Amino acid sequence: MEKFILIRPTSEYASQIVEYRQEFLDAGDSMDGTGPLRRFDNPEEYIKTCEEYEDPQNVPSHLVPATQFFFVRKSDNKLVGMIQVRHHFNDYLEKYAGHIGYSVRPSERRKGYAKEMLKMTLPFCREIGIDKVLIACIDGNIGSEKTILSNGGVYESTVHEPNENRDLKRFWITL
Repeated sequence: MEKFILIRPTSEYASQIVEYRQEFLDAGDSMDGTGPLRRFDNPEEYIKTCEEYEDPQNVPSHLVPATQFFFVRKSDNKLVGMIQVRHHFNDYLEKYAGHIGYSVRPSERRKGYAKEMLKMTLPFCREIGIDKVLIACIDGNIGSEKTILSNGGVYESTVHEPNENRDLKRFWITL
């Protein structure tokens, strides 16, 4: 397996943030685990917002504090994936989304990167006091389900999320 690092968003990756976002838009794919990326054309504004959302004082009332990470391949310094850790739940997260959301850029999928990215993120969850991590994936997303299971995920239930009209499988990882 290649070597990767998890880092918080920085200006060094501004052009890669734009490319990452565009790759998802071109694929018509969701940007899970990227926080507010879909809303931002300007990578510097996105980076600033990610930093602000770590502080509970700066988070809009309908959201919770979260830490955004980039999953970067060391050999070429490429932004391969993004993963977000939500520090606690609001009603929506508790029912549907969980503590963690993640994505791997479409051109880099099916290489085991999501599995490694989630594995590398779990110690951070422990550091901020999360003992049991909830992760949800769309029912039928076999790759995401395998990623969660390979990191110790235990299936709990499937719920219907009415806003998106989709079924989500819920898994818990005990740390």
